[in-house]
Amino acid sequence: MCSTLGTGGACAIGRGTAVTSVFGPRSTSGRPCGGYRGHVEVRDELRDVSAAVLAVTAHLSVRDVLSTILTSARKLVGARYAALGIPDEDGGFAEFLADGVSDEERAAIGPLPRQHGILGAMLCDPNPVRLANIRDHPQFGWWPKAHPRLTDFLGMPITDGDEIIGELFLANSRNADGFTAADEELVRLLAAHAAIALVNARLYEHSRELSIVEERNRIARELHDAVSQKLFSLRLTADAASALLERDPARAAAELTTVRRLAAEASAELRAIVVGHRPADLAGDGLDNALRKQVELLDRVHEPAIRYAGCGCVPELTEDRKDAVYRIAQEAIHNALRHAGASRIDVVLTEHDGATLLRVADDGTGFEPADGGRGLGLASMRDRAEVAGGTLTVVSEPGGGTTVRLVVPT
Repeated sequence: MCSTLGTGGACAIGRGTAVTSVFGPRSTSGRPCGGYRGHVEVRDELRDVSAAVLAVTAHLSVRDVLSTILTSARKLVGARYAALGIPDEDGGFAEFLADGVSDEERAAIGPLPRQHGILGAMLCDPNPVRLANIRDHPQFGWWPKAHPRLTDFLGMPITDGDEIIGELFLANSRNADGFTAADEELVRLLAAHAAIALVNARLYEHSRELSIVEERNRIARELHDAVSQKLFSLRLTADAASALLERDPARAAAELTTVRRLAAEASAELRAIVVGHRPADLAGDGLDNALRKQVELLDRVHEPAIRYAGCGCVPELTEDRKDAVYRIAQEAIHNALRHAGASRIDVVLTEHDGATLLRVADDGTGFEPADGGRGLGLASMRDRAEVAGGTLTVVSEPGGGTTVRLVVPT
C-alpha cells in the first residue's frame, strides 16, 4: 500500500463500532458471526495468535521486528496485502514496509506515503479503522496507476502508552465476509505485543550504540595511556641524539639505541591493542578457545611470558556472560602488561562449584589496596562483572603482584 492513501484529519467511518468477542460463532464461510464457537476453532485461533506473538518477540533487531509484525498480521487474518508505517516527527512516515507485493510492483507504485489520505490520517488517531470498502472513507483520495486495487480494509495502531509508534494496514481479506470484528480483536492483541517487542528492540539497539561509544572511548584512553608517553620520550631522545651528533657521536649513538628501543616498544603496544580489540569469535570458538587464542597472540607480541590454562569443562554461559568474562580477562592482562612490570602472567579458566572461574595473576609490582588501583580500569571490570551477575575480587600488594578473580554463575 502506498502513500496515496495517506494523512489528514480524524476518520469517522469504521470507528465506534462495537467489537464482538473473539469467541463469537462462525458463518458457513468460516468467519465469526456471533454465538458460541467450538473449542477446536478457539484453540486453533489462539494457537495462531500465539505463534504470531512468539515470532515477533523472538527478534532484537528493530528491522526484523517490523518485518515479522507485518508478515504475522497478514497471515493471522488472511489479508492479501499488508503494510506497516512508522511515524516520523513531521506527521509522515519515517519507515514504510509492505507485504504482498513484489519488488517490481513496489518500484512501479512510486514514492512512499507521506501526509495525505487515510493512512496519514490514522497517524494521529489511536482508534482502529475497519471498512468494507476503503474508498468509502472520507479521507480516501486516489492511488497511482500501478497500485493494487484495494477493497476491504483494517487499520490498527501500535501504541506505547499514549504514543502511536506504528500503524498496521491490512487490505483485501481472502475471506468472502471481509474483515470482521473478531479479526479486529486479533490484530489488536497482536499489536499490543508488537508494541512491547518494538520498544524492547529499540532499547536494545540503543544500548548497543552506547556500548560501542563506550568501547571507542576506552580504546582511545588505552592508546593515550599506552603509547603517548613512549612517543613523547622517543621524540625527546631523538632531539637529544640530534644535538649530540657533532660534538659527542658516542653519546648520540647511545641515544639512537634508546630511540630504537622506544620505537619497538611503542610498536608492540599498538599491535597488542589492535590484537586485543579484534572481535572474538565466542560463538564459533567458545570462551575457552577464544581466550587461549588471545593469550597466545599477546604472548608473541610482549616480552613477559603469558600462559593460559583451561580445563575445557567450564559450564555453558549466555553470550552476554561469555563476553563479560572475555573482556574482563582482556582488561586484566593489559593492566598487567602496561602497569605491573611483570615477567609472567597466568590466565586460568575453570569450573568452580558449578560456576565459571577466571583468574589472571601476575608477578609484577602490585599496588596498595588503599589506592583502589586507580587507572587500572577496575571500575570498568567491576561494572562488567555486576552486569553479568558475577563476583570480582582483586588481591594485590606492593611488590607482591596482582590477582584478578572472577566467578560467574551459569
